[in-house]
Amino acid sequence: MATKINRTREEGTNNFGSKMVIVDYNGCMNIDVYFPEYDWIAKGVTYDHFKNGKISCPYERNVYGVGYLGEGEYKARENGKNTRIYNVWHNMMQRCYDRKYHEKHPTYTNCTVSEEFHNFQNFGMWNKDNFYQIEGQQMCLDKDILVKHNKIYSPETCIYVPQTINKLFIKNDNIRGESVIGTTPVNGKYIVHCRLLNPSTGKSKLKYLGLYDTQEKGFEVYKYYKERNIKEVADYYKEHIPQKLYDAMYEYEVEIDD
Repeated sequence: MATKINRTREEGTNNFGSKMVIVDYNGCMNIDVYFPEYDWIAKGVTYDHFKNGKISCPYERNVYGVGYLGEGEYKARENGKNTRIYNVWHNMMQRCYDRKYHEKHPTYTNCTVSEEFHNFQNFGMWNKDNFYQIEGQQMCLDKDILVKHNKIYSPETCIYVPQTINKLFIKNDNIRGESVIGTTPVNGKYIVHCRLLNPSTGKSKLKYLGLYDTQEKGFEVYKYYKERNIKEVADYYKEHIPQKLYDAMYEYEVEIDD
């Protein structure tokens, strides 16, 4: 009679680098593996996967070294494809922690994600309470309309906004000159333009607002038109967006150092 193999207490390391220990061995097709760093057990896995390091732990921070899937009802993949919510969460992590992404989008260099949102399941629960849709609109995750200049994605600062509204707050810092927002120096004076959005069509048009002696005077004109346009768009979407988004848009102030 062959001797029954018992590999209990055998140790290994998975492909992520986490220590694993077999705590229950019921044959090569049914073992339980303990991850001491995370105090978590993978149940009913195979010995072959153990030896090849193919067992993962949902608490490993394997998304840009920060994010992890956690345990809960929200799935990263369904029917062979990433879920919508996982893509939103993953893109948020990428904007904050992917150095290659920062090379193309430097405005995100100092952005971070709150500890609560490092766990994909927590983001899933927040999404369940906050996601909404508007027909014909792509919904965008925003972090700095509710709290201006905010750099942290968190439950308190994030909100979904339709793409049309999101466009209102995009700044082209990479193509702006040294003068203040909305102004362009020409022969000692300052030309003022403001890109105004038509909420009914979703299209914007650059409007010429005049020539001014100082950039400060030019900025005041730009500020008036920009804030008025934001309120106009807020009123157009009032019945479709959260009240706190509507209020934030009405209270939004364009500043000279934007």
